[in-house]
Amino acid sequence: MNRPSNQLFDVYFTSSAMRELFSDRGRLQGMLDFEAALARAEARCGFIPQTAVAPIEAACHAELYDSSALAQAIATAGNSAIPLVKALGRQLAKDSAEAEKYLHLGATSQDAMDSGLVLQLRQAVALLDADLKRLADSLAVQAERHIDTVMTGRTWLQHATPVTLGMKIAGWLGAITRHRQRLEALKPRLFCLQFGGASGSLAALGEQGWAISEALADELQLQLPDQPWHTQRDRLVEFACLLGMIAGSLGKVGRDLSLLMQTDVGEVFEPSAPGKGGSSTMPHKRNPVGSAVLIAAATRAPGLVSTMLSAMPQEHERSLGLWHAEWETLPELCCLVSGALQQALNALPDLEVDAQRMRHNLELTKGLVLAEAVSIVLAQRIGRDAAHHLLEVCCKRAVAEQQHLRAVLSDNAEVSREITSDELDRLLDPVHYLGQARHWVERALRDHNACL
Repeated sequence: MNRPSNQLFDVYFTSSAMRELFSDRGRLQGMLDFEAALARAEARCGFIPQTAVAPIEAACHAELYDSSALAQAIATAGNSAIPLVKALGRQLAKDSAEAEKYLHLGATSQDAMDSGLVLQLRQAVALLDADLKRLADSLAVQAERHIDTVMTGRTWLQHATPVTLGMKIAGWLGAITRHRQRLEALKPRLFCLQFGGASGSLAALGEQGWAISEALADELQLQLPDQPWHTQRDRLVEFACLLGMIAGSLGKVGRDLSLLMQTDVGEVFEPSAPGKGGSSTMPHKRNPVGSAVLIAAATRAPGLVSTMLSAMPQEHERSLGLWHAEWETLPELCCLVSGALQQALNALPDLEVDAQRMRHNLELTKGLVLAEAVSIVLAQRIGRDAAHHLLEVCCKRAVAEQQHLRAVLSDNAEVSREITSDELDRLLDPVHYLGQARHWVERALRDHNACL
Protein backbone atom coordinates (compact mmCIF):
# COMPACT_ATOMS: atom_id res chain seq x y z
CA MET A 1 0.00 0.00 0.00
CA ASN A 2 1.37 3.42 -0.95
CA ARG A 3 1.30 6.07 1.74
CA PRO A 4 -0.22 9.44 0.75
CA SER A 5 2.29 12.08 -0.29
CA ASN A 6 2.37 15.40 1.55
CA GLN A 7 5.46 17.04 0.15
CA LEU A 8 4.12 19.70 -2.22
CA PHE A 9 6.31 22.39 -0.67
CA ASP A 10 9.39 20.29 0.07
CA VAL A 11 11.50 21.61 -2.81
CA TYR A 12 10.87 25.14 -1.57
CA PHE A 13 11.31 24.66 2.17
CA THR A 14 13.74 21.71 2.53
CA SER A 15 16.72 20.16 0.80
CA SER A 16 16.21 16.84 -0.94
CA ALA A 17 19.25 15.31 0.78
CA MET A 18 17.97 16.17 4.26
CA ARG A 19 14.44 15.04 3.50
CA GLU A 20 15.75 11.72 2.18
CA LEU A 21 17.86 11.30 5.31
CA PHE A 22 14.77 11.68 7.49
CA SER A 23 12.47 9.71 5.22
CA ASP A 24 10.85 6.49 6.42
CA ARG A 25 13.66 4.56 4.81
CA GLY A 26 16.29 6.73 6.51
CA ARG A 27 14.71 6.25 9.92
CA LEU A 28 14.44 2.50 9.47
CA GLN A 29 18.03 2.21 8.29
CA GLY A 30 19.30 4.07 11.35
CA MET A 31 17.66 1.53 13.66
CA LEU A 32 18.79 -1.39 11.50
CA ASP A 33 22.37 -0.12 11.58
CA PHE A 34 22.12 -0.17 15.37
CA GLU A 35 20.84 -3.77 15.38
CA ALA A 36 23.64 -4.95 13.06
CA ALA A 37 26.27 -3.20 15.17
CA LEU A 38 24.80 -4.67 18.35
CA ALA A 39 25.21 -8.16 16.92
CA ARG A 40 28.81 -7.48 15.99
CA ALA A 41 29.57 -6.02 19.42
CA GLU A 42 27.99 -8.91 21.29
CA ALA A 43 29.85 -11.40 19.13
CA ARG A 44 33.13 -9.57 19.79
CA CYS A 45 32.50 -10.01 23.51
CA GLY A 46 31.51 -13.68 23.13
CA PHE A 47 27.94 -13.01 24.22
CA ILE A 48 26.47 -14.42 21.01
CA PRO A 49 27.99 -16.78 18.42
CA GLN A 50 29.99 -15.17 15.64
CA THR A 51 27.94 -17.21 13.17
CA ALA A 52 24.86 -15.13 14.04
CA VAL A 53 26.38 -11.87 12.84
CA ALA A 54 26.31 -12.32 9.05
CA PRO A 55 22.63 -13.36 8.88
CA ILE A 56 21.62 -10.44 11.12
CA GLU A 57 23.63 -8.01 9.03
CA ALA A 58 22.08 -9.38 5.83
CA ALA A 59 18.61 -8.71 7.20
CA CYS A 60 19.41 -5.14 8.29
CA HIS A 61 18.56 -3.34 5.05
CA ALA A 62 15.61 -0.99 4.99
CA GLU A 63 14.49 -1.94 1.50
CA LEU A 64 13.51 -5.36 2.82
CA TYR A 65 10.69 -3.87 4.89
CA ASP A 66 7.28 -2.39 4.12
CA SER A 67 7.18 1.05 5.72
CA SER A 68 3.41 1.30 5.22
CA ALA A 69 2.82 -1.93 7.14
CA LEU A 70 5.20 -0.80 9.85
CA ALA A 71 3.38 2.53 10.08
CA GLN A 72 0.12 0.72 10.73
CA ALA A 73 1.79 -1.40 13.39
CA ILE A 74 3.30 1.63 15.13
CA ALA A 75 -0.21 2.93 15.84
CA THR A 76 -0.75 0.11 18.33
CA ALA A 77 2.86 -0.70 19.32
CA GLY A 78 3.60 2.83 20.51
CA ASN A 79 6.96 3.24 18.79
CA SER A 80 8.72 2.31 15.57
CA ALA A 81 11.28 -0.12 16.99
CA ILE A 82 8.85 -2.74 18.30
CA PRO A 83 7.25 -3.63 14.93
CA LEU A 84 10.59 -3.24 13.14
CA VAL A 85 12.37 -5.71 15.43
CA LYS A 86 9.48 -8.15 14.97
CA ALA A 87 9.68 -7.76 11.20
CA LEU A 88 13.45 -8.10 11.37
CA GLY A 89 13.05 -11.31 13.37
CA ARG A 90 10.66 -12.75 10.78
CA GLN A 91 13.00 -11.79 7.96
CA LEU A 92 15.93 -13.32 9.79
CA ALA A 93 14.07 -16.53 10.60
CA LYS A 94 13.62 -17.20 6.87
CA ASP A 95 17.36 -17.74 6.48
CA SER A 96 18.62 -18.51 9.96
CA ALA A 97 16.33 -19.52 12.79
CA GLU A 98 19.42 -19.92 14.95
CA ALA A 99 20.58 -16.32 14.36
CA GLU A 100 17.10 -15.01 15.15
CA LYS A 101 17.59 -16.13 18.76
CA TYR A 102 20.33 -13.56 19.22
CA LEU A 103 18.64 -10.52 17.71
CA HIS A 104 18.28 -7.36 19.85
CA LEU A 105 19.62 -9.09 22.97
CA GLY A 106 19.79 -6.79 26.00
CA ALA A 107 18.51 -3.75 24.12
CA THR A 108 15.25 -1.85 24.40
CA SER A 109 13.21 -0.05 21.76
CA GLN A 110 14.48 3.38 22.75
CA ASP A 111 18.08 2.20 22.41
CA ALA A 112 17.43 1.37 18.77
CA MET A 113 15.44 4.52 18.10
CA ASP A 114 17.72 7.01 19.86
CA SER A 115 20.97 5.50 18.58
CA GLY A 116 19.44 5.25 15.12
CA LEU A 117 18.48 8.91 15.37
CA VAL A 118 22.01 9.85 16.41
CA LEU A 119 23.35 8.04 13.34
CA GLN A 120 20.95 10.10 11.21
CA LEU A 121 21.95 13.28 13.00
CA ARG A 122 25.60 12.57 12.28
CA GLN A 123 24.77 12.56 8.58
CA ALA A 124 22.56 15.62 9.02
CA VAL A 125 25.37 17.52 10.71
CA ALA A 126 27.72 16.61 7.85
CA LEU A 127 25.20 18.10 5.39
CA LEU A 128 24.78 21.22 7.52
CA ASP A 129 28.54 21.54 7.98
CA ALA A 130 29.13 21.45 4.25
CA ASP A 131 26.37 23.96 3.48
CA LEU A 132 27.41 26.34 6.25
CA LYS A 133 30.99 26.28 4.95
CA ARG A 134 29.84 26.94 1.39
CA LEU A 135 27.67 29.78 2.61
CA ALA A 136 30.47 31.25 4.71
CA ASP A 137 32.86 31.05 1.76
CA SER A 138 30.44 32.91 -0.49
CA LEU A 139 29.75 35.55 2.17
CA ALA A 140 33.49 36.05 2.64
CA VAL A 141 33.89 36.69 -1.08
CA GLN A 142 31.01 39.16 -1.09
CA ALA A 143 32.18 40.96 2.06
CA GLU A 144 35.64 41.45 0.58
CA ARG A 145 34.23 42.48 -2.80
CA HIS A 146 32.05 45.16 -1.22
CA ILE A 147 34.39 46.25 1.55
CA ASP A 148 34.26 49.83 0.22
CA THR A 149 30.73 49.85 -1.25
CA VAL A 150 29.14 52.71 0.68
CA MET A 151 25.47 52.63 1.61
CA THR A 152 23.26 54.21 4.21
CA GLY A 153 23.01 52.52 7.56
CA ARG A 154 19.48 52.08 8.85
CA THR A 155 18.27 52.14 12.43
CA TRP A 156 14.58 51.78 13.34
CA LEU A 157 14.11 51.49 9.53
CA GLN A 158 15.27 55.11 9.14
CA HIS A 159 18.39 56.40 7.42
CA ALA A 160 21.31 56.62 9.84
CA THR A 161 25.03 57.20 9.33
CA PRO A 162 26.81 55.52 6.39
CA VAL A 163 28.08 51.95 6.46
CA THR A 164 29.34 49.64 3.74
CA LEU A 165 27.69 46.66 2.16
CA GLY A 166 30.81 44.72 3.06
CA MET A 167 30.27 45.56 6.73
CA LYS A 168 26.66 44.39 6.56
CA ILE A 169 27.64 41.12 4.88
CA ALA A 170 30.48 40.68 7.38
CA GLY A 171 27.82 40.75 10.10
CA TRP A 172 26.01 37.89 8.38
CA LEU A 173 29.32 36.04 7.96
CA GLY A 174 30.26 36.45 11.62
CA ALA A 175 27.06 34.76 12.75
CA ILE A 176 27.60 31.83 10.37
CA THR A 177 31.18 31.45 11.55
CA ARG A 178 30.07 31.28 15.17
CA HIS A 179 27.42 28.69 14.31
CA ARG A 180 30.07 26.58 12.59
CA GLN A 181 32.20 26.77 15.73
CA ARG A 182 29.21 25.82 17.89
CA LEU A 183 28.37 22.88 15.66
CA GLU A 184 31.92 21.58 15.86
CA ALA A 185 31.98 21.89 19.65
CA LEU A 186 28.64 20.10 19.92
CA LYS A 187 29.65 16.95 18.03
CA PRO A 188 31.22 14.99 20.95
CA ARG A 189 28.10 15.55 23.05
CA LEU A 190 25.61 14.82 20.28
CA PHE A 191 27.22 11.81 18.62
CA CYS A 192 26.65 9.65 21.66
CA LEU A 193 25.49 6.03 21.97
CA GLN A 194 22.16 5.23 23.63
CA PHE A 195 22.29 1.76 25.19
CA GLY A 196 20.72 0.94 28.52
CA GLY A 197 18.20 -1.85 28.12
CA ALA A 198 14.89 -1.94 29.93
CA SER A 199 15.55 0.62 32.68
CA GLY A 200 19.06 1.80 31.87
CA SER A 201 21.04 -0.72 33.91
CA LEU A 202 21.82 -3.25 31.13
CA ALA A 203 21.02 -5.97 33.66
CA ALA A 204 20.08 -8.39 30.88
CA LEU A 205 23.73 -8.48 29.79
CA GLY A 206 25.08 -9.27 33.25
CA GLU A 207 28.76 -8.61 33.83
CA GLN A 208 29.38 -8.12 30.12
CA GLY A 209 27.14 -5.06 29.84
CA TRP A 210 29.95 -2.54 30.01
CA ALA A 211 32.23 -4.41 27.61
CA ILE A 212 29.39 -4.77 25.09
CA SER A 213 28.62 -1.05 25.45
CA GLU A 214 32.24 -0.21 24.66
CA ALA A 215 32.26 -2.55 21.68
CA LEU A 216 28.94 -1.18 20.39
CA ALA A 217 30.14 2.43 20.66
CA ASP A 218 33.25 1.42 18.75
CA GLU A 219 31.24 -0.35 16.05
CA LEU A 220 29.08 2.73 15.52
CA GLN A 221 31.95 5.19 16.02
CA LEU A 222 29.94 7.02 18.68
CA GLN A 223 30.95 8.42 22.05
CA LEU A 224 30.20 6.19 25.05
CA PRO A 225 28.26 8.35 27.55
CA ASP A 226 28.62 8.35 31.31
CA GLN A 227 25.28 6.49 31.43
CA PRO A 228 22.21 5.96 29.20
CA TRP A 229 20.26 9.14 28.50
CA HIS A 230 16.76 7.78 27.93
CA THR A 231 15.21 10.68 29.86
CA GLN A 232 18.14 13.12 29.86
CA ARG A 233 17.52 14.93 26.57
CA ASP A 234 19.95 17.84 26.84
CA ARG A 235 22.11 16.53 23.99
CA LEU A 236 19.28 16.65 21.48
CA VAL A 237 17.88 19.90 22.87
CA GLU A 238 21.26 21.61 22.60
CA PHE A 239 21.34 20.68 18.93
CA ALA A 240 17.75 21.87 18.48
CA CYS A 241 18.62 25.22 20.03
CA LEU A 242 21.58 25.57 17.70
CA LEU A 243 19.35 24.81 14.72
CA GLY A 244 17.00 27.50 15.97
CA MET A 245 19.86 30.00 16.14
CA ILE A 246 21.02 29.11 12.64
CA ALA A 247 17.48 29.60 11.37
CA GLY A 248 17.31 32.95 13.16
CA SER A 249 20.58 34.16 11.64
CA LEU A 250 19.45 33.10 8.17
CA GLY A 251 16.17 34.88 8.84
CA LYS A 252 18.15 38.04 9.61
CA VAL A 253 19.83 37.72 6.21
CA GLY A 254 16.48 37.21 4.53
CA ARG A 255 14.97 40.19 6.33
CA ASP A 256 17.83 42.51 5.38
CA LEU A 257 17.92 41.34 1.79
CA SER A 258 14.17 41.60 1.26
CA LEU A 259 14.17 45.14 2.67
CA LEU A 260 17.01 46.11 0.36
CA MET A 261 15.03 44.67 -2.58
CA GLN A 262 12.03 46.90 -1.97
CA THR A 263 11.11 48.96 -5.03
CA ASP A 264 11.77 52.25 -3.30
CA VAL A 265 15.14 51.05 -1.98
CA GLY A 266 16.49 48.89 -4.82
CA GLU A 267 20.06 48.46 -3.59
CA VAL A 268 20.69 44.72 -3.44
CA PHE A 269 18.80 41.90 -5.16
CA GLU A 270 18.62 38.14 -5.22
CA PRO A 271 19.95 36.94 -8.58
CA SER A 272 17.35 36.87 -11.31
CA ALA A 273 16.35 33.70 -13.14
CA PRO A 274 13.59 32.77 -15.58
CA GLY A 275 10.31 32.39 -13.70
CA LYS A 276 11.80 33.47 -10.37
CA GLY A 277 9.99 35.97 -8.19
CA GLY A 278 7.27 36.93 -10.63
CA SER A 279 3.68 37.81 -9.89
CA SER A 280 0.60 36.32 -11.52
CA THR A 281 -1.01 39.76 -11.78
CA MET A 282 1.87 42.26 -11.60
CA PRO A 283 4.57 41.39 -14.15
CA HIS A 284 6.78 44.28 -13.03
CA LYS A 285 7.42 42.71 -9.63
CA ARG A 286 10.59 40.97 -8.55
CA ASN A 287 9.75 39.15 -5.37
CA PRO A 288 12.44 37.98 -2.88
CA VAL A 289 11.39 34.34 -3.02
CA GLY A 290 14.58 32.99 -1.42
CA SER A 291 14.41 35.49 1.42
CA ALA A 292 10.84 34.40 2.07
CA VAL A 293 12.06 30.90 2.92
CA LEU A 294 14.74 32.26 5.25
CA ILE A 295 12.16 34.35 7.09
CA ALA A 296 9.63 31.50 7.15
CA ALA A 297 12.17 29.09 8.63
CA ALA A 298 13.15 31.64 11.27
CA THR A 299 9.46 32.05 12.10
CA ARG A 300 8.71 28.32 12.37
CA ALA A 301 11.89 27.20 14.13
CA PRO A 302 11.22 28.77 17.57
CA GLY A 303 8.02 26.74 17.98
CA LEU A 304 9.86 23.52 17.19
CA VAL A 305 12.72 24.42 19.55
CA SER A 306 10.11 25.20 22.19
CA THR A 307 8.65 21.72 21.77
CA MET A 308 12.07 20.17 22.34
CA LEU A 309 12.60 22.30 25.45
CA SER A 310 9.13 21.49 26.73
CA ALA A 311 9.84 17.78 26.35
CA MET A 312 12.86 17.84 28.67
CA PRO A 313 11.27 17.07 32.09
CA GLN A 314 10.70 13.40 31.28
CA GLU A 315 9.44 10.96 33.85
CA HIS A 316 11.78 8.61 35.72
CA GLU A 317 13.64 6.13 33.47
CA ARG A 318 11.34 6.24 30.43
CA SER A 319 9.03 8.97 29.27
CA LEU A 320 5.36 8.90 28.37
CA GLY A 321 4.50 11.33 25.56
CA LEU A 322 7.38 13.78 25.97
CA TRP A 323 9.84 11.51 24.17
CA HIS A 324 7.20 10.94 21.51
CA ALA A 325 6.92 14.69 20.96
CA GLU A 326 10.54 14.75 19.77
CA TRP A 327 10.16 12.17 17.01
CA GLU A 328 9.02 14.48 14.23
CA THR A 329 10.14 17.76 15.77
CA LEU A 330 13.91 17.46 15.54
CA PRO A 331 13.92 16.02 11.99
CA GLU A 332 11.60 18.83 10.90
CA LEU A 333 14.01 21.38 12.35
CA CYS A 334 16.85 19.80 10.41
CA CYS A 335 14.80 19.90 7.22
CA LEU A 336 13.76 23.52 7.75
CA VAL A 337 17.30 24.71 8.31
CA SER A 338 18.62 22.70 5.38
CA GLY A 339 16.00 24.29 3.12
CA ALA A 340 16.87 27.78 4.33
CA LEU A 341 20.55 27.08 3.71
CA GLN A 342 19.79 25.95 0.16
CA GLN A 343 17.88 29.15 -0.55
CA ALA A 344 20.70 31.22 0.95
CA LEU A 345 23.20 29.38 -1.23
CA ASN A 346 21.06 30.09 -4.28
CA ALA A 347 20.89 33.81 -3.51
CA LEU A 348 24.01 35.05 -1.78
CA PRO A 349 26.89 34.00 -4.07
CA ASP A 350 25.43 36.00 -6.97
CA LEU A 351 23.86 39.02 -5.30
CA GLU A 352 23.08 41.86 -7.69
CA VAL A 353 24.30 45.13 -6.21
CA ASP A 354 23.34 48.61 -7.41
CA ALA A 355 26.05 50.85 -5.95
CA GLN A 356 24.75 53.85 -7.87
CA ARG A 357 21.34 53.46 -6.24
CA MET A 358 23.07 53.26 -2.86
CA ARG A 359 24.74 56.62 -3.46
CA HIS A 360 21.45 58.06 -4.66
CA ASN A 361 19.69 56.86 -1.51
CA LEU A 362 22.44 58.32 0.66
CA GLU A 363 21.51 61.72 -0.73
CA LEU A 364 17.78 61.39 -0.06
CA THR A 365 18.16 63.22 3.25
CA LYS A 366 20.27 65.95 1.58
CA GLY A 367 23.25 65.48 3.84
CA LEU A 368 21.35 65.02 7.10
CA VAL A 369 22.77 61.53 7.67
CA LEU A 370 26.19 63.15 8.10
CA ALA A 371 25.10 65.79 10.60
CA GLU A 372 26.82 63.77 13.33
CA ALA A 373 30.18 64.11 11.57
CA VAL A 374 29.88 67.92 11.58
CA SER A 375 28.55 67.99 15.14
CA ILE A 376 31.54 66.05 16.49
CA VAL A 377 34.03 68.47 14.93
CA LEU A 378 32.08 71.49 16.15
CA ALA A 379 31.83 70.01 19.65
CA GLN A 380 35.62 69.99 19.89
CA ARG A 381 35.67 73.69 19.03
CA ILE A 382 32.62 75.29 20.63
CA GLY A 383 31.50 72.64 23.14
CA ARG A 384 29.14 69.70 22.95
CA ASP A 385 25.87 71.37 23.92
CA ALA A 386 26.44 74.40 21.71
CA ALA A 387 27.39 72.21 18.76
CA HIS A 388 24.36 69.99 19.23
CA HIS A 389 22.03 72.99 19.38
CA LEU A 390 23.61 74.61 16.33
CA LEU A 391 23.35 71.46 14.21
CA GLU A 392 19.78 70.91 15.35
CA VAL A 393 18.83 74.42 14.18
CA CYS A 394 20.60 73.92 10.84
CA CYS A 395 19.00 70.49 10.26
CA LYS A 396 15.52 71.83 10.99
CA ARG A 397 16.09 74.68 8.55
CA ALA A 398 17.35 72.28 5.87
CA VAL A 399 14.20 70.18 6.24
CA ALA A 400 11.84 73.15 6.34
CA GLU A 401 13.40 74.82 3.31
CA GLN A 402 14.17 71.54 1.50
CA GLN A 403 17.79 72.55 1.18
CA HIS A 404 20.91 70.42 1.31
CA LEU A 405 22.56 70.56 4.72
CA ARG A 406 25.76 71.69 3.01
CA ALA A 407 24.10 74.87 1.79
CA VAL A 408 22.54 75.64 5.17
CA LEU A 409 25.83 75.11 7.02
CA SER A 410 27.73 77.29 4.53
CA ASP A 411 25.18 80.02 5.07
CA ASN A 412 25.58 79.92 8.85
CA ALA A 413 28.15 82.43 10.07
CA GLU A 414 28.94 80.53 13.27
CA VAL A 415 29.63 77.34 11.37
CA SER A 416 31.72 79.15 8.78
CA ARG A 417 33.91 80.64 11.52
CA GLU A 418 34.79 77.17 12.78
CA ILE A 419 34.83 74.96 9.66
CA THR A 420 36.35 75.75 6.26
CA SER A 421 34.57 75.02 3.00
CA ASP A 422 36.99 72.20 2.10
CA GLU A 423 36.63 70.69 5.56
CA LEU A 424 32.86 70.85 5.26
CA ASP A 425 33.00 69.05 1.93
CA ARG A 426 35.03 66.27 3.49
CA LEU A 427 32.76 65.98 6.52
CA LEU A 428 29.70 65.62 4.29
CA ASP A 429 31.28 62.96 2.08
CA PRO A 430 30.07 59.53 3.31
CA VAL A 431 33.30 57.89 2.18
CA HIS A 432 35.10 59.74 4.98
CA TYR A 433 32.67 58.71 7.71
CA LEU A 434 32.89 54.94 7.76
CA GLY A 435 34.79 54.53 11.00
CA GLN A 436 35.97 50.94 11.50
CA ALA A 437 33.80 49.44 8.73
CA ARG A 438 36.81 48.10 6.82
CA HIS A 439 38.34 46.75 10.03
CA TRP A 440 35.13 44.88 10.91
CA VAL A 441 35.18 43.19 7.51
CA GLU A 442 38.82 42.22 7.87
CA ARG A 443 38.15 40.72 11.31
CA ALA A 444 35.18 38.72 10.02
CA LEU A 445 37.34 37.40 7.19
CA ARG A 446 40.11 36.49 9.63
CA ASP A 447 37.70 34.57 11.86
CA HIS A 448 36.22 32.84 8.82
CA ASN A 449 39.65 31.78 7.57
CA ALA A 450 40.54 30.46 11.03
CA CYS A 451 37.41 28.28 10.92
CA LEU A 452 38.36 26.58 7.66
